[in-house]
Parts: sequence; structure tokens; C-alpha cells
Amino acid sequence: MRISKFTSFSFFFHMLFIYLLSPENSQVVETCSAATDCGPSFYCGHCPGIGRTQSVCTRGQATVVTSIVNGLPFNKYSWIMTHNSFSIMDAPFLNGVQRLTFYNQEDTVTNQLRNGVRGLMLDMYDFQNDIWLCHSFQGQCFNFTAFQPAINTLKEVEAFLTENPTEIVTVIIEDYVRTPKALINLFINAGLDKYWFPVSDMPKRGEDWPTIMQMVQANHRLLVFTSDASKEAEEGVAYQWRYMVENESGDSGLHHGSCPRRKESNPLNSRSASLFLQNYFPTYPVEAESCKENSAPLVNMVNTCYKTAGNALPNFIAVNFYMRSDGGGVFDIVDRINGHTLCGCSTVIACQEGAPFGSCKNISVPSTSPVTNAPGSFNGYVQFSIKSASPVHSPNGSLFLLFYFLLTTVLLQFR
Repeated sequence: MRISKFTSFSFFFHMLFIYLLSPENSQVVETCSAATDCGPSFYCGHCPGIGRTQSVCTRGQATVVTSIVNGLPFNKYSWIMTHNSFSIMDAPFLNGVQRLTFYNQEDTVTNQLRNGVRGLMLDMYDFQNDIWLCHSFQGQCFNFTAFQPAINTLKEVEAFLTENPTEIVTVIIEDYVRTPKALINLFINAGLDKYWFPVSDMPKRGEDWPTIMQMVQANHRLLVFTSDASKEAEEGVAYQWRYMVENESGDSGLHHGSCPRRKESNPLNSRSASLFLQNYFPTYPVEAESCKENSAPLVNMVNTCYKTAGNALPNFIAVNFYMRSDGGGVFDIVDRINGHTLCGCSTVIACQEGAPFGSCKNISVPSTSPVTNAPGSFNGYVQFSIKSASPVHSPNGSLFLLFYFLLTTVLLQFR
């Protein structure tokens, strides 16, 4: 479907800012005592970060936006991305050593994808004569910070893309792999080369990407970016900051009213790249606080970064514990961004296929039932680990000191 452009960016920002921050336009919050009290795609959750004691129906799945609007360039859409997608609470210990590190997500990569996540951040290292997903210190993976061989997670991505032939997934690699050709061979061995979007077809000067339909028809449904610039020429893996701008991650990217660029990135208002990745997560993840982070503060930062980026909205919003919020969370924010960008409506759920830009369905109260694809292509479930069953439990805070104490001890042994 092709929709005409809107004409006034200043008016667009004004309307976006008011809509996102206006309390009367926030998602209706319904109290609950069990998941059965909530509708499809919702779970019954707490948000201790804002001092709420009553459980409310909380959104846990995304709208499948391409089922509503699929004829526009890839860079016109906004997607949810999980930070450290592999760093999953209760992940099994595969190397026989008790893990002592941080956790950023609560469910499997397969379930993240089924819940509508379309961007994955993966940290890859040479480890045990293989490539592993791992946290590290100074670029080194340790047996107590390792999660699993990267091919396991990539096979989950391959299975999802095979089962969902109209979906597109983006992978961003924090790349510490030094073995020649190991990275590209990893993706080949995982069976993902058949979905590979070739570097030669990526826009180099900020032009539009192909449309969603074109990417699906060409089966170019996997975008992979690396932090290692040498891999583009040597292995055909795109160097991330040649194709996207990115704001600072961690605590330095959370300051109210400020949206600094990451040092490797061009300025956010640069038009040399047509993709924009917005990070919003603290340096040290605290599960109990994530519901607050993924709510009003994230809304505020989207507006701040929009201005800093010269009236550009993010194509990817990267968060920890993506299902945690005080109601609508990152799912609702992405719906609103896509609604404004793709059809000129307050939410993408109000877009009408084939209608002129700005012609919207009459949705007086934001829907609590996101649009989903047919069964089998969007069938994630809301899953929290046993460790995270308590709304106030957060192991990451206490792990932080132990983690760095142990790392310091180990590193001193190599001096």
C-alpha cells in the first residue's frame, strides 16, 4: 500500500509531542489479579518503579505493522529492539560454571521475535574455539560471563524467518570476533545466508531502503550490522555506523533533555545514513526499575532525540526487559510513531489500507487489543522467569559489585 507524504514536519512534531505526553491519550489502564483478567497480548503486571502496588493489564506484544502498511521503504518504519537479547534470566549454564553477570531480558529470543521484537543486539566473542554470546570486560569473555554459542541463537532467528516468510529481522553485533571469516561463516552455518540482505544493495548516502514488499519478494529479510569496520570489505558484513546514526547508550544516554550521539556515530541530524537507532537503557540493568524506564521517561526521550536528530524518529528503539512498563510501554510508543510516520494517525492501529495520508479510523480510546497476524506467525506468549516472579526482585543490583570484584581479581592474575 502506498500512502502520500505529510507536508509539515513542524506541525507533525508538535502533534507528536502533545499526543505522546498527554495523559488523556495514554492507554487505558485496567487493574487485574491474573492474566485471565486481561485481553490478548496483555499480562497482569506490577510496576514497583513508580510505587504502584496494584497490578494492571500490561502490554506484552507488538502490533504487526506490516500487516497494515507494507508498501513503504524499510527506513520509514519503527521497530522494537532488545538490548543484549541473549542475556536472559534463567538461561542454562552451558559451560559448567555458575554465571555471574548482568541480565537484560526475561524470555528466549524465539519468544522475543514472536512478541514482535524485530531487532536483536548480540555481543559476540571468540571463546572456547567457537563464537559465543557473552558479557565481557575490556573485550574479553570469561566462563562466568558466557551464555551460549552464538549459532544456537542464530538458529532461532533462522527458524523464525522460515516460519514467518513476510517478516524482517535486524541483528546488530558488538563484534569481538578476531578469527578471519569466522563471523560470516557463523551465519552461513546457521542457514541464514539465504535471507541475507547484501551490503552491495544497502543505501550508502542516506537514500531510502527498498520497500518492505521488495525486501520480502527478494527474500532479503535479514539485516546484519557489525561494530568492526574491517568486516564489511573482508566478510561482507555491513559496518553499522555507515548505515545508521545512534545515540549514546547507558547512563549517559538517559539525561533528561539531552540526546548525545554515540562517539562512533555521525551526528544524529546527519542525513548520510537513513536509519536511526535510539538506545534507552541504564548502564546497569535493574529489572524492578525497567517498567518505569520503559514508560514516561522513554516517551520524553523519544521527543528529545527527535529534535536532536533534526525531526527524525527512530527506526529502532532498544530497551532492557522490553515487556516491562506501566501499561503500554515501548509497544504503545512504537505504535504511535508508526501511526504518525506511515499514515498521519495517532496510532498505527488507526491507519486504513489504501486511504489518503491523514485519513484515520475513529479510535476515541486507544485500543487495548493490538492487531496481530494470522495464527502461527505471531504467537508469542508473555513469559517471565522464576527469578523475576516477584515484582520487586532484582538480582542485577547485588551482582554488579560481585561481578566487577571477580573481574578485577581475574584480570590482576594476567598482569
